[in-house]
Amino acid sequence: MDPKPFSSPVRFETGIGQFRIVATTQEAARVLLMNWPFDEGEAYFAARQACLDALEGEIPAEMARAAFVEACDEAGMYVMQ
Repeated sequence: MDPKPFSSPVRFETGIGQFRIVATTQEAARVLLMNWPFDEGEAYFAARQACLDALEGEIPAEMARAAFVEACDEAGMYVMQ
């Protein structure tokens, strides 16, 4: 499966002074499905669906990236742009 790379990686804070970098739609989907701090929220569900849609080729990877950033914001995670 093509991991659908982002044009630029998303660097977000996972804890105080701890950051993670996600560079592909596949990585973003994995983080959302397996390592997200909670499993609720409108942006969270939209990002999950956007990542899956991008992996299926239904939407561009950049749309999934934008949805992932919104989910980070919703979760209170600082995103370095």
